[in-house]
Amino acid sequence: MASTDASPGRLDVRSGHLHISGHWTLAHHAALKAQVAGGPRDIDTGSVELGELTGLDTAGASLLVELLGAERVKRIRDWAPHLPAERQALLETVAGALEAPLTPERRRASPLADMLVDLGEQIHALWQQQRQLLGFMGLTLAALMFSLLRPWRWRITSLISHIHQTGLNAVPIVALLTFLVGAVVAFLGATVLRDFGATIYTVNLVAFAFLREFGVLLAAILLAGRTASAFTAQIGSMKANEEVDAIRALGLDPIELLVLPRLLAMMVTLPILTFVGMLSGILGGAMVCQLMLDIPMVQFIAILQRDIPLNHFLVGIGKAPLFAFLIAVIGCLEGFKVSGSARSVGEHTTSSVVQSIFMVILLDAVAALFFMEMGW
Repeated sequence: MASTDASPGRLDVRSGHLHISGHWTLAHHAALKAQVAGGPRDIDTGSVELGELTGLDTAGASLLVELLGAERVKRIRDWAPHLPAERQALLETVAGALEAPLTPERRRASPLADMLVDLGEQIHALWQQQRQLLGFMGLTLAALMFSLLRPWRWRITSLISHIHQTGLNAVPIVALLTFLVGAVVAFLGATVLRDFGATIYTVNLVAFAFLREFGVLLAAILLAGRTASAFTAQIGSMKANEEVDAIRALGLDPIELLVLPRLLAMMVTLPILTFVGMLSGILGGAMVCQLMLDIPMVQFIAILQRDIPLNHFLVGIGKAPLFAFLIAVIGCLEGFKVSGSARSVGEHTTSSVVQSIFMVILLDAVAALFFMEMGW
């Protein structure tokens, strides 16, 4: 559409007709814009002459549409039939684009439809999340089996460091929390059982609660909030700083280097913390029994030995490695999902805590139903 004549476009009114001539192109846009702004309005299409138009591009076409109006330009084939077909097509296309609204018309919102859409999106996201978790579990178990058969690949220093961070540093908070919960459980049990003259069974209540459920559950929830978030933040920061890419570039496996030491450390420390939680919770219940129910410590221990079989302890301690595996895998997986910003690190840290606590409680409920049906 270019011409050898590079004269800028002009607007001239001669004998009652508007003559549009010259090059209407981006190179002359500023001058043409000024002419259009001061040009005539309410122009009849029959009085517009385009025969002297020597050049036209999208910028010039938009100015002509602004001058003549979109509706008028869309009918250009009727009032300017001698204009070249390509210029007619360009003007019609630009007029149609400028006539369309910038924002699409919003459809009327239906609360029920919006609720169903949100529900479907959440279910789909949950399904994708669980698929990723199962896949990452498979990768972790494969790397674990590969490393267990090759002792020279074990990273003992990293393992000991994570055991210290996740286990030893968590003992005080686990012991304190379970001690207080044990005291609360004993107090509530004594309050209810006093009406039936059966306060002596407060000992059995505390022992059953902490050996089977509260000891492992409280320890797992504390580690889910304390350690899973730490795993996600550590690996997420490494991902954001491209340290994980550097590990791969060195020919090392990030699963073996970053995940396995944390996983094994959790599977060692959570059973230990569960045992500490059981002892502390029972000790808190024993304190309440001695102070409020006049049950001395010797009698408390004798009731434990007489009425509480070993299988309750085994049920509680047996769930600890499974909970530890879930917490470690979720925390590490969310760390690898970090995209590279501080905001992403925070979002996935929060997600790891929520997922870990939810999965621990869900699995504990399923295990409780299973053991009840099995009579264990």
